[in-house]
Amino acid sequence: MISLDPQQQAAREWFESLRDRICAEFEAIEAEAGSDARFAYTPWDREAEGLEPGEGGGGVRGVMTGKVFEKVGVNVSTVAGQFAPDFAGSIHGAGEDPSFFATGISLVAHMANPHVPAVHMNTRFLVTTRRWFGGGADLNPPIEYAKDTDAFHARLRAACAPFGPDVYQRYAKWAEDYFYIPHRGVHRGVGGIFYDHLECGDDAEFDRNFALTQAVGEAFLDIFPQIVRRRMGLPFTEAEREEQLIWRGRYAEFNLVYDRGTLFGLKTGGNIDAILMSLPPLAKWS
Repeated sequence: MISLDPQQQAAREWFESLRDRICAEFEAIEAEAGSDARFAYTPWDREAEGLEPGEGGGGVRGVMTGKVFEKVGVNVSTVAGQFAPDFAGSIHGAGEDPSFFATGISLVAHMANPHVPAVHMNTRFLVTTRRWFGGGADLNPPIEYAKDTDAFHARLRAACAPFGPDVYQRYAKWAEDYFYIPHRGVHRGVGGIFYDHLECGDDAEFDRNFALTQAVGEAFLDIFPQIVRRRMGLPFTEAEREEQLIWRGRYAEFNLVYDRGTLFGLKTGGNIDAILMSLPPLAKWS
């Protein structure tokens, strides 16, 4: 029921098409492992006071539990409305006018085998009194392999290269600073890229920043399945599983205490199950 302008429609359609291709690839990996696991999709409407069903937009939560992917969520949403006054001041361009539009894709995968890294990817387009893209992807291995880390970063570096010689380094540093758990004094994983507030003041800026966001999504779809296939058949011990579960506790702490996306979803009437799909199915604190 939300009326979309051409930029908003283009962004929404691309995020949804990326979701479809990622989910198909993850299901193909499950099939290669002898599993018949498939994504279950649940539509939801944004809930806020005074809104009729569908009036504030909504999304689709996609979750799969399988042999390779112990739990993976791939969500898309397109929502609009007004930020609460106490939250609007913290959002780019919403200080004077709390109206907003947001569309995007958010993905978190927790893997059954501790040799396979968990991963996060999110890209989004927001409209307040300003328009901008944000997003990124980061790798989160309980047991790190330098080959995987290097390949992940190399693919993101290649995605950023057409947009400027310093783009990858700036966004990699942004990810390093953002995905950090201050109370633990550790990083959440081995990094990736993170960017925000890539403003679209005119059509040329929209086209450029949309192209960058698409390049990030394509890079993720290219490299992460390669890493999964490289590691998913490795044997692992109970001690390595224990290490994975304790590491997942750190991941959960970051997402519940520091993650901007979690807060944004909770503050804008998003679907609770979709917002918290980033939490692992099992974790341990020791």
